[in-house]
Amino acid sequence: GPYQFPEKFIPVMVTNLIEGLRIPVYGQGQNVRDWLYVEDCCRAIALVLDRGRPGEGYNIGGQSEQHNIDVANLVLMRMGLGESAIEFVVDRPGHDFRYALDNAKITAELGWQPETKFEEGLGRTVDWYRNNLAWWRPLKSDLTRESKGFWVGHVESGEVTG
Repeated sequence: GPYQFPEKFIPVMVTNLIEGLRIPVYGQGQNVRDWLYVEDCCRAIALVLDRGRPGEGYNIGGQSEQHNIDVANLVLMRMGLGESAIEFVVDRPGHDFRYALDNAKITAELGWQPETKFEEGLGRTVDWYRNNLAWWRPLKSDLTRESKGFWVGHVESGEVTG
């Protein structure tokens, strides 16, 4: 959602595409992540603070596991671009293949469920980054100077060059 640091997967994709750059996808994009929209996360934290048992831990999962390549394709579709904007990059050594949380405890004990469907939250996130260039551009500019080579390629008129 909004304000996620621009080095993270979805913000990297959206901001790269806005800037005419390719989007980096590790390996073949088969890594799996469980996605949760930020407002649902905040609601869960507030609920745990209000009604959770002191000293207990509660996993907050989105119940929306997606392969990275599928997320990339949804972002591309939302932004009107094709798969040629993807740059497959070497995966980091030791990179976890799957991140997922079992939120059965928070659901059973506190009745919490995510309210925002993945596609809806993704659409809101893409739109937020499109409308808030002044927030993320300075941060990304600093990141680009620090980590040369991650944001690669250039997209022109829907075609990737470079």
